[in-house]
Formats: sequence, structure tokens, C-alpha cells
Amino acid sequence: MTDPHSSSDTPLKQTPLHDLHVKLGARMAAFAGYDMPIQYPSGILQEHLHTRAQAGLFDVSHMGQAILSGPDAVRGLESLVPGDLAALAPGRIRYTQFLNEDGGILDDLMVTRLADAADGAEQLYLVVNAACKDADFAHIRSRLPHLTLRVLEHHALIALQGPKAAAVLERHLPGVETMPFMSLYIVERDGVSFHVSRSGYTGEDGYEISVPDAHAADFTQTLLREAEVKPIGLGARDSLRLESGLCLYGHDIDTTTTPVEAALMWSISKRRRAEGGFPGDERVRLQLAHGPSRLRVGILPDGKAPAREGCDITTLDGVLIGKITSGGFGPSLNAPVAMGYVEAKYAPVGTPVHVIVRGKPLKASIVKMPFVPQNYYRG
Repeated sequence: MTDPHSSSDTPLKQTPLHDLHVKLGARMAAFAGYDMPIQYPSGILQEHLHTRAQAGLFDVSHMGQAILSGPDAVRGLESLVPGDLAALAPGRIRYTQFLNEDGGILDDLMVTRLADAADGAEQLYLVVNAACKDADFAHIRSRLPHLTLRVLEHHALIALQGPKAAAVLERHLPGVETMPFMSLYIVERDGVSFHVSRSGYTGEDGYEISVPDAHAADFTQTLLREAEVKPIGLGARDSLRLESGLCLYGHDIDTTTTPVEAALMWSISKRRRAEGGFPGDERVRLQLAHGPSRLRVGILPDGKAPAREGCDITTLDGVLIGKITSGGFGPSLNAPVAMGYVEAKYAPVGTPVHVIVRGKPLKASIVKMPFVPQNYYRG
């Protein structure tokens, strides 16, 4: 999980939980310019299965957090993304993407509508990918110079994910257990403000908790003392999101892919499809109307050999039709899983294909994603 944005000449950054990771015996490695935990002594397989069964605690403090505010901030940000932000009620969250003028994805992000400020200014809380955050914030400032972007440089972000996450977190932050999916709740604890989002990137019920750096390690250790909670590294985070059919920026989506090609059409509302008004809207709306030439699909290889990123996908008679963008072993399925792009005519579920692993064609099938059921809280 090395990151192309890292350089051996650049000192790696550390999150507020770095010392705790080392103390817990994590294997650390460079990721997005940070020294991050890849796995703990129990190993990726056990960390993955524990998160599916109980509650896994992740340090995602390397991701970018910011508050965008000002008059008509909602419509302003909406001009950069295809998501319907105008329909967001205060306290609700939406997944969307920054697009370039050709409809390619600059980054994907979570947007939360906060209550208006005392002077009536609209406020939005943004969470963006670590490797893209500097470019994202420069993009916002250049396109929306009339708005104020306050980067939350000194806030950690902790994810607690799994079927026991709600039961654990409500012991320490009462009221969070009944939060709707994709909502944010601000909780005070010992004079500290916790911004709790019921969201995550594992396919499980869970939360992402933004907390000031100075209180991050104490709160994390409080959660780790609960019997249901174990620390989880980026290795298991990757296998969890892959099983859940969720994209990883720089792998499954990038500036060459549109939201339609990436099978993220669900994130574009009927109003935005009709009105446009976002970068690349002409191409995106044409693809919505007529279908793209390629699509992101789920792929289940036969046998036990995983098809990794970069493997070719061919027809049964050897015609190249696409490439794997994420692939590995799915611990919940006890089988290899993958996703990638294929020509649209080969995208229907059930289509037999070959994946080329170490030069050998292996049988595989196009399948529906997610590979395992998503367990989001629905109330």
C-alpha cells in the first residue's frame, strides 16, 4: 500500500495517534505522505473478520477536513460537484465528487451541511482523501474565492466500524446510537466537542469521529479498552472496502473516469441530471442518457488465485476488454474478489471472462457488487 504521492526525500507526517500505533505493535508504512499503520500483530485477516463481527477502530486522521463557509456556500460548492447539495438538511451528509471539465474525477468526498453561522452564513464540513487534500483545497479556493475555507489542521479523525460500534460508542457519547445513517451529531464530553458522523468506508454500520488532536489519543484508548474493539490497519481497511464494492481514489477512480463509468450514478440526483451546472456536465449527461463505453464491474475469479490491480481482463477467446483496478483476497468470502473496468457490452452480471494472472488466463465472472451485504444502520 505504498503511495505514489510519497517521496523518500520528504519526511513522513505523523497523525496524533502515531505513538499509540507504535506502542500497539503496528507495522508502519508510508501512505499519502504519512507514516500509517498497515496492520497490527493479529494480522490483516483477523482484523478484517473482527470488524465484520464486532468493532474495528481505524485512524483516518491523514484525510483532509475543512469547513467551507460564506453566503450561498451550498450553491457555491454545488457548482464544483454533481451531487445535490441544495437538498441537504442541516446535519445530513452526502457523498459526491469534484470533477474536471471533462467529467473526470479529481477526488471523491463527503459533504455535511452544518447549521448556519450566527451571521447567517452557510457552513459545510468536508472530508477529502489524504493524497488529494492539498489539490482539493487549492481547487476550492481558486474556484470559490468569495468563500472562506478553514482547514482543520489540528483535528484527528477516528473511525469505529462494525455491528457493535453503536453499542460501544453510546457508552461514551450518549445519543449517537439512534443517529440516522449519513448524519452528523455534535456531542460534548468533558468540555470537548466531538463531531460524530454515522458513516464510514467498510460497508458496516459505524461512525467517523472528528476530535481535537490533544484529546485524540485519550479517547482512542478509552474505546480500545472496550472488549468489542480492536485497532485495525489500512490493510484490512482496503479489503473491507473492496468487499463492499467501494472505490479507492487513484485506483478505481481518477481523472480519467467519470462518475457514470465508475457506476456512481446513484450519487447524481434527478435535479442535477436535468439541470447540469457542474464541471463536465455535458459528458456526464450524455453518458447518463446513452450509456458509457466502459463500466466499473465486480469480478469473481474462479479458484484461489487473486487478480491484482493491473491484470488484464479478456473475453474467453482472448480479446482484451479491460483491466483490474482493485483486487485481492476477500476474508469474509474466503475467496478472491476484484473490481475493474470492462467495455460496456461485457458488463452484464453473469458474463464469463478471463483475468490474466502471471500470464495465465483464469476463469472469472462479472458479478453484482457489493460482494458482501452492506450493514448500514437504517433506523
